[in-house]
Amino acid sequence: MPMSNYLTPEQLAARNKRSLWIALGLVAFIVLIFLTTFTRMQANLAARTAQEHAVVAASERHAAPATEASN
Repeated sequence: MPMSNYLTPEQLAARNKRSLWIALGLVAFIVLIFLTTFTRMQANLAARTAQEHAVVAASERHAAPATEASN
């Protein structure tokens, strides 16, 4: 005769509580990964923009004396 495998109400409540905490932990981890990625992307975008501005400024500095000399 096989034993029935029913959970008591206390066991069901404990399992539901564990499941809820696991779900909340996963959501918190996903939010953490998203915020970290977003912050790093913003920093990289700012660095790239600053580098592009520096390149443009440097090319304008080098180009300016050549155009004045040809006039």
